[in-house]
Parts: sequence; structure tokens; C-alpha cells
Amino acid sequence: MTHHTHPPRVAGRALLTLLLAWLWVNGAVSAAEPSVPAAGATVDDPPVELVDDFDPEFDYPLFDDQPLVEPLTHPDWFKLSFLDMADDLREAVAAGKRGLVIYFGQKYCAYCKALLQTNFGKADIQAYTRHYFDVVGIDIQGDATITDFDGAEGNERWFALRHGVNFTPTLLFYDAEGKLALRLSGYYPPYQFRAALEYVADGHYRNESFREYLARADVAMVFEAGSLNYADFFLPPPYALSRAHRPGERPLIVFFEQPDCHACDVLHTGPLAEPEILGQLEGFESVQLNLWGRRPVITPDGRRLTEGEWADQLGLFYAPTLLFFDEHGREVLRLDSVAKFYRLQTALEYVRSGAYRDHPTLQRWREAQGAADQ
Repeated sequence: MTHHTHPPRVAGRALLTLLLAWLWVNGAVSAAEPSVPAAGATVDDPPVELVDDFDPEFDYPLFDDQPLVEPLTHPDWFKLSFLDMADDLREAVAAGKRGLVIYFGQKYCAYCKALLQTNFGKADIQAYTRHYFDVVGIDIQGDATITDFDGAEGNERWFALRHGVNFTPTLLFYDAEGKLALRLSGYYPPYQFRAALEYVADGHYRNESFREYLARADVAMVFEAGSLNYADFFLPPPYALSRAHRPGERPLIVFFEQPDCHACDVLHTGPLAEPEILGQLEGFESVQLNLWGRRPVITPDGRRLTEGEWADQLGLFYAPTLLFFDEHGREVLRLDSVAKFYRLQTALEYVRSGAYRDHPTLQRWREAQGAADQ
């Protein structure tokens, strides 16, 4: 996807560059490289720009998603917080920030490591995040006391459960008024993470969904006419998925993919080619749809829509996204971020075993099993 560039900003950057060059020639400023802004930097400072270096194949993360051996720590630039969310937001706004980001993570989570070291390890992403947001780190297995925006109190485990965290990292972006502007559940490559930051910081969430924002940034993606990755376990059309009047025999997985999708290719040549995953998929009915397609679908709750219309109503923006439905057509889990072998295997077992009936989130189920960090 080509990152969206705003023409007014480009013009402003050019004028700023000319001004700085004149000042430097006249000795008013030094030629030192810009540094990462301090934690208290305000939005009155010169704008911090994100790099437009999209390459989905190069940008796709390469890591083993088994739990880590060494524990993670939060970056030292995360906010030192007393974990009162309303106070943290007020302090962020008073410092000139656009809002507050709540990071839910785990000490041994490989996906959290990818976010903290790969995404935040890029100078432009870290600088932009620090400039426009305060970030509060939450350990979803922790016992520290938290006060939510509405005054409710509990520990970090309670807080994560209250906000329905299934996968880590999960990021909640709140604007200056305390409105939830965007939720990212799981890990996203740098090019999409940059788009998420700008989507919130520039206020686009007020007028359009993140799906619409991304589509506008890369119109070709919406009208791509190529083929999807085929797999033997996908049911053929017509896609009559309704379970509103008659329960299904097995849980249902809907794979939303798109043509020319590197992440989809990796899913099919990686996890979906593994015998353990293929064995688990035998316990499901599986259907593949185009995230932007026009083929008719009868949804699990009985509505008649096209593929793209359904994806739009669901707010889907990442391909591949996997939606898990129970025998009665209720969505019980959504995997809409990078998913490698271990995470996919865990999600399949959570739904196939029916554990979702007794454990409201995948993380609480993992905790009950004595496992975690995925």
C-alpha cells in the first residue's frame, strides 16, 4: 500500500526547509541532525513526519512467534504512570499531545517484541508517537491497580479482560476528549502502523473508518482483479453461511483475503501448509472471501450482502483476517493482524474446543491452562 500523503503538508515542509536553509546560511541555526523529541514535546513544535517507505514484502515481519526466553521491558519513553487513565489523558492534553495510547502487552510475547523493537525501533515511528501521544504500558497479567476512564478500579488483568484483549500487543488510541479513535489488536507491520498513527493524530477517525482511510491511500487495492490463494479446505460458492435458523454442524472460519497480498501468501505457504494446522481445520467449515469483492453472501446472521459490503460493516481493514463463528452464527474470535504458526494454532484450539464458552477471552483461557504470552 502506498502511504497517503497530504498535499498541504508537503507544501508546508518545503517552505520550512527553505526557511531553515536561510537561517543556517545566516548562522541562526546549526546544521545538527534533528533528535527524537523529548517526552514533553508539544504539537507547537515543527511537525514530525513519517517516512513513506512502503514495501509489503520487505516490511513483513520475520520472527518465530513462540514465547520468548528473555522477558521484555517497556521502552523508557513510555509514560511513568500512576495508572489513572483519566489523569493520564488530562496530562497528555495539557502537554499538547493529541491523545493517549494504552499498550497491552506481555513479558514473553514475540509479537510485542516485534512492535517494541521493529516498529518503535524506527526513528520516524518513535518520534511521531512521542510527539503526538503519551503511551501507557499495561501488563495483562499484572496486579497493579488501574482506574479506568469511568472511575472503575481493578488490577491489570481485570483491565485487559474489561477491554476484551484477546491478543497482545493490543493498542487503544484515545483522542483528547477521551473517545476511542482506533483499536489495533495484534501486531501490524511498520507501513500499516504508520498509517494508524497518522489516522488518529490527523483526526481522520472523525470522518471515516480506518478501512476507508487505507482504501483512499491505495485505490488500486480496492479494484484489484487478481485471484486469491486457493486451498482444498475452502468451501465453494454459493456462500450461504446463515446459521440463524439452523445451527451449523461445526464452527465456521471466514478468511477475508485480497489479491496481490504478501501477508496472505505467507499465511498459505507457512501456517496453512503445516499438518498440525490442517488437522485442526478439519474441525471447522472454512470459507474464503475477498475483502473488497462483489460476490453475494448470506451472512451467519442471515443478511444478504456482497463480500465487500460485509467486510465494510465489520470494519475490516487487514488481509488476511480470520473470523470465527460458533454453530449458531455468533462471532467468538477475530484474528485481524499478523498471525504465524503458534498464534493461529492457539486460536483454532480455543474455538474448536469450545473453550470460549467458559473463558471470555483467549488470554484468560491460556492463563487457565498455565500458558500465556500469545
